[in-house]
Amino acid sequence: MAKTAKLPSAMRAVEIVKPGGPEVLVAANRPVPVPATGEVLIRVHAAGVNRPDCLQRLGMYAPPAGTTDIPGLEIAGEIVALGRGADAGLLGQRVMALVAGGGYAQFCTANAGHVLPVPEGFSPVQAAAIPETFFTVWHNVFQRGGLKKDETLLVHGGASGIGTTAIQLAKAFGAKAVVTAGSDEKCRSCVSLGADVAVNYKTHDFVDAVSKFTLGRGADVILDMVGGDYVDRNYAAAAEEGRIVQIAFLRGPKAQANFAQLMQKRLTHTGSTLRPRSVAFKAALAAELRQKVWPLIGPGKIAPVIDKTFPLEQAADAHRRMEAGEHFGKIVLEVA
Repeated sequence: MAKTAKLPSAMRAVEIVKPGGPEVLVAANRPVPVPATGEVLIRVHAAGVNRPDCLQRLGMYAPPAGTTDIPGLEIAGEIVALGRGADAGLLGQRVMALVAGGGYAQFCTANAGHVLPVPEGFSPVQAAAIPETFFTVWHNVFQRGGLKKDETLLVHGGASGIGTTAIQLAKAFGAKAVVTAGSDEKCRSCVSLGADVAVNYKTHDFVDAVSKFTLGRGADVILDMVGGDYVDRNYAAAAEEGRIVQIAFLRGPKAQANFAQLMQKRLTHTGSTLRPRSVAFKAALAAELRQKVWPLIGPGKIAPVIDKTFPLEQAADAHRRMEAGEHFGKIVLEVA
């Protein structure tokens, strides 16, 4: 039985009426969810928009079994109700949370182990822009990729929410950051954020740029969301003992590559998806972030880069902006 304050029975949410373009995102009334055992209910003030939301809208990334069909993987707001077993001290706390779905709504449940405190001085919009990208970058770049001080990280999509987060975390932990982006303006913004080198992939060869920057050594860790023909080029750009971590396939999951380079350079090519991972895994990841990364987050330190905000009811416009590829940093929905 959930412990709840006086709450409405219905809420505004954005639902996907059928697979398709941004126009299939439609505002609707939904019942306010009830937190299950170990969960909390959050009154959502802001929700991050991420590329997996677009894939779900297209019918290409189904929610895990038992998860709401409402999109949205990260939120910020206030805890207003507790499920059985949740810490009573959480009630009323300002938090951000990684969720498996349901973020595009006025209320959303989250596992109590997946919530983190909002850093002092951060707005709900800033807080909502953190969980999905920070969880993803920490797990893939630092846990799976094992990035170390003085190593070189190559990030594809440096202007994205993932990319801007990866730049800041790599630099905070003493590594070098080389990124690719789709315009000279985005490249300049990446360098202003801390990237050592930014390569316009439309006009320059990132393999050559990485080689020049590292004096022929190559990148120690590569974070790739592109796939396709980038697989072979990543192998060419990687250093001996390099680690390539795959988190998406914007150019498709199939590729032709010179796999002899895997043996010659002793490379590791791994990958992961975060959404379907277990509750325990995400809770452990949240705990590690709180210990190792949260002390570095705050105004004037590491902070999410906010591109643009939209009202919840304009989620379709937020998706259009993301798919146009014009954004630098995070797109966030503000929830009234």
